[in-house]
Amino acid sequence: MNNDQITEFLKVAGHLFRPNPWHGVNVWDDKDKSVLNAYIEITPSDRVKYEIDKATGYLKIDRPQKFSNIIPALYGLIPRTYSAEKSAEYTMKQTGRDGLFGDADPIDVCVLTDKNIDHADILVNCIPIGGFRMLDGGEVDDKIVAVLKDDATYGHMTDITDCPEAILNQLKHYFLTYKEIPQTDKKAKVEITGLYGREEALKIIELGIEDYNDKYTAEYFSKL
Repeated sequence: MNNDQITEFLKVAGHLFRPNPWHGVNVWDDKDKSVLNAYIEITPSDRVKYEIDKATGYLKIDRPQKFSNIIPALYGLIPRTYSAEKSAEYTMKQTGRDGLFGDADPIDVCVLTDKNIDHADILVNCIPIGGFRMLDGGEVDDKIVAVLKDDATYGHMTDITDCPEAILNQLKHYFLTYKEIPQTDKKAKVEITGLYGREEALKIIELGIEDYNDKYTAEYFSKL
């Protein structure tokens, strides 16, 4: 099956069954290819970290939040993306480092909004404006930053340079500290090596799509 046939197959299947948000939802909105579909796993009001169960597409509890760190934005994944060889090669080129590898997960996305959205397991339309280049123990773990489409406060932003520094610092602080255990010598091996704008965010997403197609499209859909 080619990509158009796969898209049509997923569309038909979606009318019959609940699609897996990772595999069964298009990356880009059907009506506007500049608008990203994002599946939200956790919200700023959650005291438990949820994540998608890859096999079923349902949310599962990953772990309770043991400490005071709370995600300062809607947080989830970009459908039909994956972090593997192409994502790692690009990051090694950008950082000058060797031995990096993709984290074998969908690409993560933080969605900024002024709305008090306290319900996860939802799809939102958003506009990517940039991202953080993050490494977690040698794994490539980029965090795309997006704004909720038509949001009253953030909706006008088109690039990371439009975003207030205080917001970016909150996001950065969360990702650098959420795995740390207080009063111990154990430090999480998480680092943010750079901040990038919209054009590079689109590049990261495109590489994630290519890694996904290499991993899943050829493996599964070629059998249909």
